[in-house]
Amino acid sequence: MRAIDLIAKRRDGIRHTEEELRRLAASAADSSIPDYQLAAWLMAAYLNPLDREQTVWLTQAMADTGERLNLSALPSPRIDKHSTGGVGDKTTLALLPLLASCGATLVKMSGRGLGITGGTLDKLESLPGFRTDLTPEEMIRQAGEIGLALTGQTPRLVPADRTLYSLRDAIGAVDSLPLIVSSILSKKIAGGADRIVLDVKCGSGGFMPTLERATELAEWLKSVGEGCGLSLRIAITDMEQPLGIWAGNALELKEAVRTLKGEERGRFRELCVRLAGLALFSSGLAPSLEEGAEVAGSALDSGKAAEKARAWFRAQGASVDPLATEEWCVAPVQTTLTWRGDSGFVGRVDARKVGEAVVALGGGRKAKGDSIDASVGVGTRVEVGDALTPGQVVFEVHARSEADAEEAVNRLLSALEVQAEPVPPRPVVIAVL
Repeated sequence: MRAIDLIAKRRDGIRHTEEELRRLAASAADSSIPDYQLAAWLMAAYLNPLDREQTVWLTQAMADTGERLNLSALPSPRIDKHSTGGVGDKTTLALLPLLASCGATLVKMSGRGLGITGGTLDKLESLPGFRTDLTPEEMIRQAGEIGLALTGQTPRLVPADRTLYSLRDAIGAVDSLPLIVSSILSKKIAGGADRIVLDVKCGSGGFMPTLERATELAEWLKSVGEGCGLSLRIAITDMEQPLGIWAGNALELKEAVRTLKGEERGRFRELCVRLAGLALFSSGLAPSLEEGAEVAGSALDSGKAAEKARAWFRAQGASVDPLATEEWCVAPVQTTLTWRGDSGFVGRVDARKVGEAVVALGGGRKAKGDSIDASVGVGTRVEVGDALTPGQVVFEVHARSEADAEEAVNRLLSALEVQAEPVPPRPVVIAVL
């Protein structure tokens, strides 16, 4: 079938065969169909979405366009995790060493940030010397030695996804559920893990702004994943306010390290412990969700997770021990924003506005080729439900200049909503599928 025939079928909402979707994925990987025709098919698929069976076929076909990691020589259980991303979402940085310290093996590929959602690679690369370019062979060897390894996406795995994702981004077709699901799950198939934990963020600072959309995505991920033979569990988690205190690359890594050392006790730690409990339970390392969370909490408090993190940073070339010092990648200007209104209760902390302030400071990308300043960021010192009094610090800003700091403060003034009556705190985990 010619490319124009594939486009016409999708335009007219006619079901594809499995073989047609395999042809499409293979052509995206080897460039045998021009970009303009792939883009036309993607827009047609955005307007006339694939059903779930076709999405299973596309997902499997995309995974088959490259190599698959063979993790069979590594100790079980072999776990992977994925988050749809959000403001202050530093979960991978803490969750990987935490799970490895509890007996799991983790081999993960991560990406860079775009817009208000920060990227795991950017955060780790703020640490001097840390390598994010491990080959598949290096990843497997390292995971065999210390239980975990992380790298950027390699061209040898799922090459079709790189082409299709970049075209989706260019034509405004990123938020198509079948195309989102095939992109996420094709990489999980290629990653070779036995168990997968997915964290779907819900709120203004995430990809899915409403619970309805987040639930729909979670259900699609679960049904298509099961159709592809994956064993996965999914948590829908809150991203209506920033996760933890800091949003900004180096600042988030430092907060993750403090959490691994048992020094933080807020919402970020709670999410890490609960996701770890879900992973440990689903992989057979704990008899229940609750006992899995207890095991994870003990690993944080005992120092086991911190030592695993130290081994990880050392193995991937870090020239600074972030567990020993925070005097690396420090912004030259640091200021605070205090509450100037009446006493009350925090009704909302708009995660999107906090993320936009970080991007404006230079800590995020507006376009894929943009450089970033890993030292800058925003610290949110209040949460929904907190009592608030005049003069209380609500935000901290780390910036490259006084002018940048002033601009960020002005942006953050509208991120906070305060009410006269008490407000219940927001749940960290909204649902588990």
